[in-house]
Amino acid sequence: MTLTTNFYRKLTLISYTLLIFWVIIWHFYLTVDKATSHLFTILLWVIPLLTPAKGLIQGKPYTHAWTNFIVMYYLLHGLTSIYAVKDEWFYALIEILLCVALFTGCSFYARLRGRELGLGIRKLKDELLEEKQAFEGNSEDK
Repeated sequence: MTLTTNFYRKLTLISYTLLIFWVIIWHFYLTVDKATSHLFTILLWVIPLLTPAKGLIQGKPYTHAWTNFIVMYYLLHGLTSIYAVKDEWFYALIEILLCVALFTGCSFYARLRGRELGLGIRKLKDELLEEKQAFEGNSEDK
């Protein structure tokens, strides 16, 4: 793993851990007057963040790539909260910054580590050429 890939892996893990803690702190301690139960809050805010934990810890590029879909949920929450809940704009700003860091780390790590492992998506023209050669090779044998 190169130095750059290692940097993005660390950025991912640090921002991921901080986002988990921030969501718990925000929804359980800083906003205590909500009408939702703790179970609902855990199901809505904590569980989605924990689903990619194993793959992120193991450094799997595929998990880093699809984690971005989960991060968008929290980014949209932060962007909505920044204008909808005037008293919590600072909490939302912290969530947005953590989401941007996590998105950046996951995206670049998945791309760089995927290239290192040779996991890129093949070009369509190469795929078609290989298929054509396989087809033409089979028809000549008959």
